[in-house]
Amino acid sequence: MRHIDAVGPNAEQITCWNEVYGPKWVALHEMIDAQITPLGHLTMDRAGIGRDQRVLDIGCGCGATSLEMARRVGPNGEVVGIDVSSVMLGRAQSAAEVAAIHNVRFENADAQTYPFDGAAFDLLFSRFGVMFFNDPEAAFRNLRGALLPGGRLAFVCWRPLQDNPWMFVPLMAAAQHVELPPPPPPRSPGPFAFAEADYISSFLPAAGFVDLDLVDVDHDLAIAGDAGVLAAAELMMEMGPAAAALREADPAVRPRVLEAIKAALEPYMTPAGVRMPSAARIVTARRPA
Repeated sequence: MRHIDAVGPNAEQITCWNEVYGPKWVALHEMIDAQITPLGHLTMDRAGIGRDQRVLDIGCGCGATSLEMARRVGPNGEVVGIDVSSVMLGRAQSAAEVAAIHNVRFENADAQTYPFDGAAFDLLFSRFGVMFFNDPEAAFRNLRGALLPGGRLAFVCWRPLQDNPWMFVPLMAAAQHVELPPPPPPRSPGPFAFAEADYISSFLPAAGFVDLDLVDVDHDLAIAGDAGVLAAAELMMEMGPAAAALREADPAVRPRVLEAIKAALEPYMTPAGVRMPSAARIVTARRPA
């Protein structure tokens, strides 16, 4: 597998996902996958993945979605996972080898600029992997070219931060002890770039997609899987908005932030672990026949 350089319109994201976010995600991937797998599966169900199909998994990360779809399409189908993070793809490749799944392969590439070899896929899929493009219209126009005529697009993205207590509550707890960085401009690359439904409904048609369908999904997430409050709080300090707020903070403040986040998560503790509401959106569309 070739490794890309941090160049082009998404150079900053390539650097971040190889040097900052990617290594953390690999270390925590089991807890993260346990948390967001249900939303990925809901998106796969709405996508109507069938046997023998070819699927492109955009922003496939550590490969959990790619492997699940490889099982769904069967041995005569194929899944290609594409991601800018070589460290995450290394984990994905290892997982495929351990599971002896042979109808999946991975590309370390930027989906916005990658020269796809013509229209080859029945489905473009992404679980929270498409919100980081510098230019979504250009990216989806490039991706549309990889779809067969009539091929489908399905992805899940986050709605606004304030509608996602699983991220907003830890962030507000951290704010008791650290100064929060200014919020990024609306629609800028990041987890909430596609928070506005109207934005999605503008750039996808401009990129050549039709029959858009946007469905809001409210789902309680298992924060850190079935672990307790401490593990959930530690996860929030490593990934997400609270972690971003801590990145430039004095390390001496971290114990106080941890205690504040633990206290904020306590009301969400259940016999099965920490369960918190999330607000996502599943988007489907297709390339004209």
